[in-house]
Amino acid sequence: METVVKGPKDFWTGLIYVMVGIAALWFGSEYPMGTAGRMGPGYFPKVLAVILLLLGIASLVRSFLVEGPPVSGLAFTPLLLVLGACALFGFIIPRLGLAAGLVVLCVMSAAASDQFRFDPKIALGLVGLIIVCGLVFVKGLGVPIPLLGTWLEPTLGPIFPWLR
Repeated sequence: METVVKGPKDFWTGLIYVMVGIAALWFGSEYPMGTAGRMGPGYFPKVLAVILLLLGIASLVRSFLVEGPPVSGLAFTPLLLVLGACALFGFIIPRLGLAAGLVVLCVMSAAASDQFRFDPKIALGLVGLIIVCGLVFVKGLGVPIPLLGTWLEPTLGPIFPWLR
């Protein structure tokens, strides 16, 4: 018996994207949207949810039209590393700050790949990411994320006053 789904990997990917997009719209439905010029707290999550929904629908349609690879086994170690990195990022932010949180998030998530190798270019890129995130989110947009968390502020705050 021939199955209608030609690309099972695309099918399941699309289904997951659609489900996450619908859940994000549902959970964020109470947040006010605002406008493009004056965005409310629900603007960015809803826009991302719609983009995720559109990508999921495109992947679902593709799964019926294009031959694709079968679904292989679930890679538990990379999954746990990425999920653990996200959870640890949330734990670290108030205690050690944005810089330490980003280092842990990026290195742990990258370690989930078999091809990850830490070299000077990656370290330089990570420093650049930390600087850009600090300037854009904390300084530019005023997001209340500490650059130095409560554990580092007493020691490093007087040495680096611009990080406050």
